[in-house]
Amino acid sequence: MTDDNVNAGNNGNAAKPDLTALRADIQQTRAELGETVQVLAARADVKARAREQVEETKQRAREQVEETKQRVLTRAATVTGRVREAALGATGHVRETPPRELALEAGSRVRANPFPLVLAFAGIAAVAGVILIMRGRR
Repeated sequence: MTDDNVNAGNNGNAAKPDLTALRADIQQTRAELGETVQVLAARADVKARAREQVEETKQRAREQVEETKQRVLTRAATVTGRVREAALGATGHVRETPPRELALEAGSRVRANPFPLVLAFAGIAAVAGVILIMRGRR
């Protein structure tokens, strides 16, 4: 074979590949391969992923606790204000009303809704029953 035949096999282009371009391509491939290895290693590290998940869950729980705490404090302040207003109104009513009228009001309230009175008596009966049972065991 002659040099003409060798050149003819390359379509007349006997240019050698650019060495700097090959080196740059190799560097880029190495960098991509390194990134791929890091991603795979991170996926394979179950302990680290579990720790990360636990930390994220803890953080979410802390945020929810803080949110709930703020809502409760806001609601408590609102309710405290209402109770304070009601207590002041009731105190004023008790001071201004004669005792006989207060007793009549209480009686009419019990007649209107006897459920709380029934609950009170049931509670007293339950406590008395428990005391009698405990005494009988001794």
